Amino acid sequence: MLEIKGLTGGYQQDVPVIRDVSFEVQAGEWVGLIGMNGAGKSTVLKHILGLLEAQAGTISLRGETLKSDRSAFRAGIAYVPETPKLYQELTLREHLQLTAMAYGLESGVYEERSERLLHTFRMKDHLDEFPGTFSKGMQQKVMILCAFLLQPDLLIVDEPFVGLDPLAIHALLELLEEMRRQGTGILLSTHILGMAETYCDRFVMMNRGEIALHGTLAQMGEQAKLPGASLDDLFIHVVKGSAR
Repeated sequence: MLEIKGLTGGYQQDVPVIRDVSFEVQAGEWVGLIGMNGAGKSTVLKHILGLLEAQAGTISLRGETLKSDRSAFRAGIAYVPETPKLYQELTLREHLQLTAMAYGLESGVYEERSERLLHTFRMKDHLDEFPGTFSKGMQQKVMILCAFLLQPDLLIVDEPFVGLDPLAIHALLELLEEMRRQGTGILLSTHILGMAETYCDRFVMMNRGEIALHGTLAQMGEQAKLPGASLDDLFIHVVKGSAR
């Protein structure tokens, strides 16, 4: 579904941060994007979202690219960023309504989904409040609510658990699993390796702007010559190996 081939890019022309990155996310698959701070994870995500222009390589979603059909490409993606980005002058209700309008959700679909999400994340009593009154965790919930209003082909979640309480984390994981069963491809960037190992089908482990290991946990263990290794073991192996 999402196909990345030979992606090279960064924030300045001819100064690549990531080099020759290639991987896929299939429908109904959960892929973990793993790496230290500065490994290139966020740069990859920004290229997928069209916030950065690639120096080389291609990114396609169900065969479409930003160049071939920008509207269709972006309509197929929902995104939960690490740091909430909210409109301070809009209430929670207005954030949800704006998202529904932008993606053309029918009113009945919007009402059903928003009601369920507000109940799940215990935000119904805050519908007419503004983001400035919300805690970091509540602001993150607003981003999650807006993303889950949609049923995208691809859901990108970047460190979504930061600031969430245990009940909200549990609810988020259940919803991610439900979306996967419905056919959504999920690309998760996280430092919580134990959670990633439990839920993800495959992994892309980045180091210094390149893919160090990729595939299932077993496949990465074979690549690293560490059969049976945990995700944590493989992460330490890659990071320490590159420091030599």
